[in-house]
Amino acid sequence: NQGKLREFQRMLAPLGIEVLTQSQLGISEAEEPHCTFVENALAKARHVSRASGLPALADDSGICVEALGGAPGVISARYAGDNPKSDARNNQKLLQDMQGVADRRAHYYCVLVLVRHADDPQPLIAEGEWQGEIFHEERGEGGFGYDPMFWLPQFGKTAAELSHEEKAQISHRAKALQVLMQRFPRA
Repeated sequence: NQGKLREFQRMLAPLGIEVLTQSQLGISEAEEPHCTFVENALAKARHVSRASGLPALADDSGICVEALGGAPGVISARYAGDNPKSDARNNQKLLQDMQGVADRRAHYYCVLVLVRHADDPQPLIAEGEWQGEIFHEERGEGGFGYDPMFWLPQFGKTAAELSHEEKAQISHRAKALQVLMQRFPRA
């Protein structure tokens, strides 16, 4: 996901950490057959580490809507189908599913998993949540995924209307990365 990649690059560059993608290493995408974010993130991290022989950091994240029982959840990227995956189609499906629904509460959820090697028995796992609501229409040009409809009442705008700097301070991914960095062993 190019949007996630750009966010990680922006957040990790000040720390002197270069982000390499699995495609840059010639590694195929991992399967995501699991029903939880943490299982999918762990599977992705182990897949990349096994194929590369390097430590690997993986993200699994999505949007969870209260009125929809947590959906789209782990299938957020494929909510409207995956042939091909489309942010625009996913957003339209979510807007349709939310028509007439009064409870608009939602949250983005992110799990990061860092493995030092493919069979790491103690992977570092960090979670982050970002509370908001599903807006009644799409607004803003920034971000990706569901950002144009993820309403932040405290800011009076959607996630797609935030600057990169604002988003890097408060997003689910930023929160998970902060937790991971606190757990990261210092040399």
